[in-house]
Amino acid sequence: MRLALVLSEAANGLRRNASMVVSVVLVTFISLTFVGAAILMQMQIGQMKTFWYEKAQVGIYMCTDVSSGETCTGGEATQEQIDAVEEQLKSPTLAPFVDKYYFETHEQAFENFQAQFKGNPVADYVSPDQLNQTFWVNLIDPSQSDVLVESLSGQAGVENVADQRKYLDQIFSVLNVASYTAIGIAGLMLVAAALLIATTIRLSAFSRRRELGIMRLVGASNRFIQTPFILEGVFAALLGSLLAGGAIVAIVHFFVQGYLGVRLTGFSLVGIEDAILVVPILLVVGAVLAAFSANFAITRYLKV
Repeated sequence: MRLALVLSEAANGLRRNASMVVSVVLVTFISLTFVGAAILMQMQIGQMKTFWYEKAQVGIYMCTDVSSGETCTGGEATQEQIDAVEEQLKSPTLAPFVDKYYFETHEQAFENFQAQFKGNPVADYVSPDQLNQTFWVNLIDPSQSDVLVESLSGQAGVENVADQRKYLDQIFSVLNVASYTAIGIAGLMLVAAALLIATTIRLSAFSRRRELGIMRLVGASNRFIQTPFILEGVFAALLGSLLAGGAIVAIVHFFVQGYLGVRLTGFSLVGIEDAILVVPILLVVGAVLAAFSANFAITRYLKV
């Protein structure tokens, strides 16, 4: 009977403040959608790091006629210098770190360059001899690329030894900034949602001030008086959380998998299972945020 009375009071409050409840639902929905998007973006960055770091290679660029530097004083790398680098890769020092490697000639580099920059005017101004002959090395553990860099950087005929992971780090740093920006916006929206929930609860309590006075006179405890108001806030926030969870699942299904998945076949993208993992997080965040805000608002109101 006591529980039924509490739930009845909460339902009456929701009906009386329908417009404010709708605003709480919308603000919670928008803010938690940002939160879910930020979480998914972090998941996506993690998947991309795992996927691309495993594919990242170390490029050993041999000297060309136009190369400068102490190791390229003799002009283009000779066959002896190329063989010396290959011997190094096969040596007992480096072989334990190398998974596989292949050598790219001027002509192969030119074909790849033309395919990569097809339709770009720059492709018309590059000749095969201007492009480096390169050893492309896949490491067993890509994080140990410094071993190759230190061993081969100063060798005659080698212009440069570059780890592709350094270029990936720059890309991921940009993605992380975008993710942190989304988290910042979501944080501001959550603050707005908390303030709106608190305001809604205080207005709801004010509209029922006579009822609250009577309940106090008959000996109702503060907890009994507060609970319906807290339930109002939690219900509205949970509704917004469910909408946000549905939006996250829809975004992943229709945009990430349906649109991007078809066009970016070489990428590892987040899936529905990842989106489903995010939904409970949004529900918990919404419920806790509403319960805290409503409890704070009604407690301060009752003390006035």
